[in-house]
Order: sequence, then structure tokens, then C-alpha cells
Amino acid sequence: MIESNKKMTAKRVKFLLLTILIGVSLLLLLEKNFLPGLSSKDSPLEKYSLLGKVASLIQNEYVEKPDPSKTMKGAFKGLIDSLDTLSTYLDKESVSRYRQRKEQDIKDIGIILYKKYGLFAQVVGIIENSPAGKTGIKIGDYISALDNRSTLTMSLIEANLHLKSKKEIPINLKILKRASTEDSTTIKVERKQLFKERFSYSSSEGTSGILKIHKLYPDCVIKIKEKLLSRLKQQNKPLILDLRNCYEGEIEEAQRLINLFIKSPKIGYFEKKGKSKEILSCKEEAELKKLPLIIWTNQATIGPAEAVAAVLKEFRKAKIVGIQTGGLVAKQHFFTFEDGTGLLLTSGIFTLSSGKKLWEKGIKPDIKINNKTQSHRLYLEKTHNILSKI
Repeated sequence: MIESNKKMTAKRVKFLLLTILIGVSLLLLLEKNFLPGLSSKDSPLEKYSLLGKVASLIQNEYVEKPDPSKTMKGAFKGLIDSLDTLSTYLDKESVSRYRQRKEQDIKDIGIILYKKYGLFAQVVGIIENSPAGKTGIKIGDYISALDNRSTLTMSLIEANLHLKSKKEIPINLKILKRASTEDSTTIKVERKQLFKERFSYSSSEGTSGILKIHKLYPDCVIKIKEKLLSRLKQQNKPLILDLRNCYEGEIEEAQRLINLFIKSPKIGYFEKKGKSKEILSCKEEAELKKLPLIIWTNQATIGPAEAVAAVLKEFRKAKIVGIQTGGLVAKQHFFTFEDGTGLLLTSGIFTLSSGKKLWEKGIKPDIKINNKTQSHRLYLEKTHNILSKI
């Protein structure tokens, strides 16, 4: 029995060391080959030395025998989630939510979260008249837990996915008004279907109307063409393109939306590993190429929606009204594993035709809006102040 226990302990130690070695190997590989602008300035040898010291301390000083499988999962998730804001390791539940994200009848609470590795999630967007919008949650509040699961260990993608469900079941949010305070409150928020379409349209005096994009998933632009194109082609006043809180979508749909307003063989490109470039173009005739544009943004204008705003600002001199965006336009690849878990890995960084990168810089507005006061009314007031100049 003693001999058997010794063998089991030896296996665990070997497994633990193997885990650390795999982590080191991946780290060195990523350090050597990862995307331009994302790798750390620290020397790989310094990281190797540090990890070696950590491994030695765990082996000799840790009070209990580490669980190899748990250690492997934690090390792998930590390695991936710390690469950049968008890359993430997803458990089975998150993979399921990720696959369902495009479905029209998905239920949500109406807030958009932003977070970096090792920090609490922060509210950067609130959808008007949503369940969360009626609870008193404010822009800038921190969410420390979702259904008793700490957001410290979640990625940006995981946190926002966890807000969604196929069913109209409530979710418990633990809210901090400041990230450093221990005072918190827990509220229960209902989930419901927020939008019937990927977009909505409303009239607005002195403009060609407000085209609000909720999600840039396939069929958004097709439906815009079917329902609005003939009407918009008759207009000559500025169209307000409302991209506030548009944090979901795909770059291909963003290209289609841009193509309504411009035609160009090169609107930008993704810079990939080895500095190779994937050129993005808009090849179809732009049916709204003469329509003046004003674009609304906020901190929850993320990803493909940022690309839309940046390209239209560069090519069409569209005026940006709102708040500087976060700079998260990137190409991602989704991988799945045999155990049902998955991996979202950043594989390209978006750059405008002018050579300007958006990563972690975002888009600066021409007309700024106060971060805490992001009402529809204030955006309209700021917009009407510049209508005569467009």
C-alpha cells in the first residue's frame, strides 16, 4: 500500500511538472511567434527562470499535494486569458453560450461589460428600457460576481456570454460602485429578448433618421436593404448611424454595412503572424455613397462596430459623436477540444488603409459626450449642434 501511494505521488508530481513545462513551452512559442504589438517586453529567459522558481516552491513548500488536472486547467486558462483582452479559454457552458450567441431569440439583461485579465467586470453600456436599465445600474459600476461566480476569473467574452440564456431565467449580479470597496449589493435581473431585429430605425428632425445597429450578425445588412434602402436613397440630409452598445458581430457583416456607403478595393487589413496582411475590401456599388453620415459611439462600441466607425470616418469624413471606443477590432479563430471546451484566439489586428492601428487605441470622437451622461437626448442635442456644418 505504501509503495502504491509513493507511485501515485510520483505520478502527480510528474504530471504537475509536465503541466508547468507545457506552459513554459507555450509561453516561449507565443513570445517568439505571436502577433506584432501584443507580445511582452520581458525576456523569455526571464519568464522561464521565474516559472522555474514557482515550480520549485510549489513542489517543496505548498501545504497540500496539487491536483494535477485542476492545475493544468488553471494554468491553461490563465495562459490564454492573459494574452490579450479578447483571447480566452472557454469551459463547456461558455462554449454552448458562444454557439448560441447569433440566435435571434437569445435572452439577455441589457448591459455590456468590459474587463481586463484579473480585474472585475465593469459596466460600459446599458441598453435603454432593458431589464438591467430599470434596476438602477449605472455606467461605471463594477460587477464582482454573476450567479455567485467571480468575474475576476472570467474573460471579457465569458462575462458577456454569461449574461445570456436561451431561457427567461433571472441572473444574480453582485454590484460594486468602486472596484476597491468591500461594500456591495446583490440584485436579481430578469432576462428577456431585447431586439426583434438586428437593427432599428426611427425618424429624427433635420436628419435622414437614426439607423441603430444592435448586432452585426448575418442578415442585418440584407434586412436593411429590404426595409430601408429605397427610403434612404431618397434622402440627402445626414443619416445618424447609432453604434452605441453594438459589441457583437462579425467583420464580414461590418464590411457589408460599410459597403452601403463606400466602394473600395482596400478599406483596411488584418495584420497577422509574421506581419502577413489580410486585405479587406468593399467591392459592390455603394448605394448610399452620397448620404452624409454622423456616427454615435460609446465605450460599448466594440469590435466590428468600431471598424465600421473608423473606416467611415476615414473614407467618408463621417463625424463621430460620443465616447472614445476601446480599440478591440481583431480577427479571431474559434477552436474546440474533445472534452467540449474551446479556445478563442486573436489571430489578426485591424489596421486602417492609412496605416493607423485601432488596437487598444480606439476611435476618438469629434464631439465628446460625458461618460456618465449617455442619454439619447444628449446625443441628439450634440448632433443638432453640428447639422448645419455637414
